[in-house]
Amino acid sequence: MDCMRMDKLQEECGVFGVYDQNGYDVAELTYFGIYALQHRGQESAGIAVNDNGKIFYHKEMGLVSEVFNDVVLQHLKGKAAIGHVRYSTAGDSLRENAQPLVLKYSKGHMALAHNGNLVNASCIREQFEGQGFIFQTTIDSEVIAAMLSRERIKHNSIEDALVEVMKVVQGAYSLLVMTPHKLIGARDPLGMRPLCIGKKEDTYILSSETAALDTVGADFIRDVLPGEIVIIDQEGLRSIQTVTQAKSAMCIFEFIYFARPDSVMEGVSVHQARYEAGRILAIEQPIEADLVIGVPDSGIAAALGYAAQSGIPYGEGLMKNRYIGRTFIQPSQGIREQGVRLKLNAVKSQIAGKRVVMIDDSIVRGTTSKKIVAMLKNAGAKEVHMRISSPPVKFSCYFGIDTPHRQHLIANTHTIEQMAEAIGVESLGFLSREGLLETPVGATCNFCTACFDGKYPIEIEKEGSQWDLTTKKQE
Repeated sequence: MDCMRMDKLQEECGVFGVYDQNGYDVAELTYFGIYALQHRGQESAGIAVNDNGKIFYHKEMGLVSEVFNDVVLQHLKGKAAIGHVRYSTAGDSLRENAQPLVLKYSKGHMALAHNGNLVNASCIREQFEGQGFIFQTTIDSEVIAAMLSRERIKHNSIEDALVEVMKVVQGAYSLLVMTPHKLIGARDPLGMRPLCIGKKEDTYILSSETAALDTVGADFIRDVLPGEIVIIDQEGLRSIQTVTQAKSAMCIFEFIYFARPDSVMEGVSVHQARYEAGRILAIEQPIEADLVIGVPDSGIAAALGYAAQSGIPYGEGLMKNRYIGRTFIQPSQGIREQGVRLKLNAVKSQIAGKRVVMIDDSIVRGTTSKKIVAMLKNAGAKEVHMRISSPPVKFSCYFGIDTPHRQHLIANTHTIEQMAEAIGVESLGFLSREGLLETPVGATCNFCTACFDGKYPIEIEKEGSQWDLTTKKQE
């Protein structure tokens, strides 16, 4: 894995589903949908289709463009489809962990795609294994599938079974389930992971982000509510609202880094939220300088906001190579030591002789920041002042974000002054938690900020705790 990805928090995956009522090619729509969600996961991609009650699928390691071609898509025809792009957090980076998961059980066929992470998955898995169940993967998505198939035997419909499953599983999830006759979407009771509803003529679409709806020419209808189950079939769309928490807790990093800037979540433009973060950052962390630059891509909008508020000119001081896929040829040791230059390079004509404010969305380990700063100084920057459009990341995430252990988070082990010295900047400043929460202007939800303050919205699974799958209560 390249150094830039190691030094960023990574989203687990993106999901996209279609239930056709207009004669569309559902596999093609889903292909373009997950292509638009590629930023949410680059390790594997998959599509499953429902063809007259039979589910066919194709999934493999790699980017969407590497996994699918015209020949593959021609063999995926049907009435409905779900797609998935994955970055591994819970579960290893293996082909068998690619999604959608497709299984046959006593009631028929089912396909499942999941974005998020369960905090009680290991306890549930142990109980199933104790009852003789054999898991084929190491991902907690299969735990959901196992529970759902077992509950389906006891209930009249898959949605009724899902209601029972949602009483037991704890954590963050946006879930798509496809059966021979239905497409179902569900969002965890805290609404931690995003999921929205779109429509293209009479065809309903479910997606992690609105940007994917735009890509396939669908209209955004609304976000799936926390704890809501939406059922799409031949009769249209209906909804079941399960019990929710008193306060929702959507992951704030969707606005900081994960989501595409052209997406809208919970009534908020992602681009506008990042711009606002930069503007407030300029108020909270001012500095005298000659130029404001952003670290591509998620730092750009915040840099524009910082420049507008501060009056310091904005410039493109860093250029990104956008054509490096997951499987690019590994460089020799001599070139590997150049590190981030494979993906970023400084524009010397913009940087030389100037005091530069470099805006980035976050600092995790600090290794990439240090290399970018060295790059800017080698390009002739007189001073580099780093400003971060989020608070210091001090705590690990357990809800579907790949976060290093706390001992590897530089903000947890260093003061801000020590971080500045380690990275090599003249000054370092972060957006406050209070300032961050002002950035999603008009949001219809509350937010999880546990990676900054350690206040987790769900109790994290403790060693030795057990979940009774019959009574739905923790023992």
